[in-house]
This record gives sequence, structure tokens and C-alpha cells, in this order.
Amino acid sequence: MKAGKLDCWPSYRLACLPSSEKPDIVRRMIIVMANSKGGVGKSTLAVHLVTWLHEQGQTVILADCDAQRSSSDWIKEAAPEIKTVRLNGPDDILNKPPRLGREADYVVADGPGSNNEMSRALLLKGDLAIVPCKASMLEVRALSQATALLKQARDIRGGPPKAKVVLSMVGKNYRLTQDMKDAAKALRLSLVDTPMTLRQVYADAPGQATVVWRMGIRAKDATKEIERLFRELLPDVASRKSATHAGERQAPAKKRRA
Repeated sequence: MKAGKLDCWPSYRLACLPSSEKPDIVRRMIIVMANSKGGVGKSTLAVHLVTWLHEQGQTVILADCDAQRSSSDWIKEAAPEIKTVRLNGPDDILNKPPRLGREADYVVADGPGSNNEMSRALLLKGDLAIVPCKASMLEVRALSQATALLKQARDIRGGPPKAKVVLSMVGKNYRLTQDMKDAAKALRLSLVDTPMTLRQVYADAPGQATVVWRMGIRAKDATKEIERLFRELLPDVASRKSATHAGERQAPAKKRRA
């Protein structure tokens, strides 16, 4: 293998190019919902995350990579002002997200419920992989397949993407066991502190074409929970928002003193 070149699969050649040979791409962050198992809450997380980022003042695009198109259909009704794109197949995923990254601060990709090739392609382009997982030892152990794809992507890219596991559909009285922590640690996965509790409002949100913080008093606990989760996953977003608000408050005061 020649110096400066990477030995990788032909279909992923562009993803593996050294930075000196890549086109000049300016992007903030590509976030991937990465679990090839269906029914774990990827679309719920994706739709709520893009809406939350938009309301924090960020420009954001939802990339729907699932054949069911659940997240793009949902967001078009819940927040039609947010741009959505549908990506079909590994080549589409490898080529389009970097271009979309020029248009937005964040691209959030809702991954497929199967298809390892598409999942691998997403991990080759993502900066952060959010891995929703049901809260059971069987589910955590089943993450080994997703972890294998993640390791392949990291080996090829020499580092990224970072990955964080979010426990989803957790019972209200659930307590994270040491076995669960040890299983995640063995897979070299970071387990976030805030889980997504099993709540009816999450199931009702797509049917009502909305997100939980717009569902009134019955969704107040879910609203606090998901806000806390997103601040844990993306602390820099909350920090920038706070700094912006502080600047806006200081500006009138300076004018008054002048």
C-alpha cells in the first residue's frame, strides 16, 4: 500500500480518501441514528432531534434513509419548514450528506431498520452515531452487530464517528444494572445517563403530527426528559443558545447606558 493511500472497499473509495485529496467540504455535523434493528425508536429520536435543533436556532436537514419513510412523512406534517431528503442505497448515502452539510449546521440521518450496507455507509459519513437500544441485556448484547460496523468505519476513517447509546422504551421504575453498564463498556460504547421512558405520548406524537413538547400538560414529563437527553447529547448547542440569549439581553442594556 502506497504512503498516504488507504486500502478500502472500492464502493467506499471516496469516503476513504486522505483529507488532502478530498474536495473542500465545509460542514458542521452529520448525526446518524445507527441501529440496524427496527422498533427501537430511531425515527422518534430523529424527528424530535431535528425539531429541537431547529427551535434552538440551528439550520438542520433530516435525511430519511429508511424504506418506510416514517420520519420524513412525520416531519413534513410536524415541522414543514424543516428540509427533508430521502436517500436510497449506499451510494446515495455516501455522496449526498457532505453536500447537504454545506447547507445546514446539522444533518440528522434516520437509518434503516435493516440493510448492513446502508448502515455501514452512514457510519462512514457520520460525525456522531446515536444508537437507540431497548433496555434489556438481550438488546444490549445484540448491539454487537452494530458495533462491528462501527469498528469497521472507525478503522477506515482513523477515528470517527463517536457513538452514544440511548436506552429507549424504558419502564418508569427501571434501574440501570451493573450488567448493562458492563455490557456497554465491553462493546466500547458510551451509555448516556438520560433514557427515553416508555410513554404513550411518544407513540401518539406521529399520529397527531407533532412532537411531545407541543402536546400540553400530559406530555410535560416527556418534554423535560427529551430536553435533558438532547442537552446531554449535544451540550454545545445549548451553550451557544445560552450565549446568544445573554448577548441579546446585554445589547439593550448597553444602549440604555449610552
